[in-house]
Amino acid sequence: MKLASLFSGGKDSAYAIYLVQKQGHEIKCLLSVFPKSDESYLLHHPNIKWTKLQSASMNIPQLIATSNSDQTDDELSFIENLLQIAKDEFQIEGLVHGGINSKFQKEKFENICSKLNLIVIAPLWDTDPKQYMNELIDSGFNFILSTVTSDGLDDSWLGKVISKSDIVTLKSLSKKFGFNLNFEGGESETFVIDCPLFTNSIKINQSQKKWDGYRGRFEIVDAELNYNA
Repeated sequence: MKLASLFSGGKDSAYAIYLVQKQGHEIKCLLSVFPKSDESYLLHHPNIKWTKLQSASMNIPQLIATSNSDQTDDELSFIENLLQIAKDEFQIEGLVHGGINSKFQKEKFENICSKLNLIVIAPLWDTDPKQYMNELIDSGFNFILSTVTSDGLDDSWLGKVISKSDIVTLKSLSKKFGFNLNFEGGESETFVIDCPLFTNSIKINQSQKKWDGYRGRFEIVDAELNYNA
């Protein structure tokens, strides 16, 4: 089946693509809506401009829209417009998204796709958090934490490439502080720097951390595809 994929640059959207490709589907394009600010309930904000490198490394074209509003309905309109373009240009039959247990997002995407006569595929839906996080590492997904917004997660996690031992630590912290291990609730956002989908990893040349004592972000200032790896 020819599919478009919602793409934020994070672990969930990238792993969803990986899984549907293994099922034999073809990802014809990536759909990325750049939010107005980090107040969005629907979209990732940090480092999303660097998804262009991930798109190039996957050799999958990317359709981009920039939202001028933080309102969910307005953001959904941008997604709907991109889906219509994807139907016209790539003859897609469905949409992939990396939702895990957010019924809010799932219903919104299903409503849009119903209007456009598209199938929705959510390969990560209802996966066990610990199993999923370990599968990510085992499958060769290297990702960093680009934001943290939860008790128990301090600035030392910002920009950190997550390992199997980190997942053990995060599991313990998630039990103590009550956040989702898979970060589905927005406790952290991620950015994939390498995975089996990529022809080249992403090299971060310059970055900066911003931390206010409770939450923070890791901003990529300069990056490129690593052709020497």
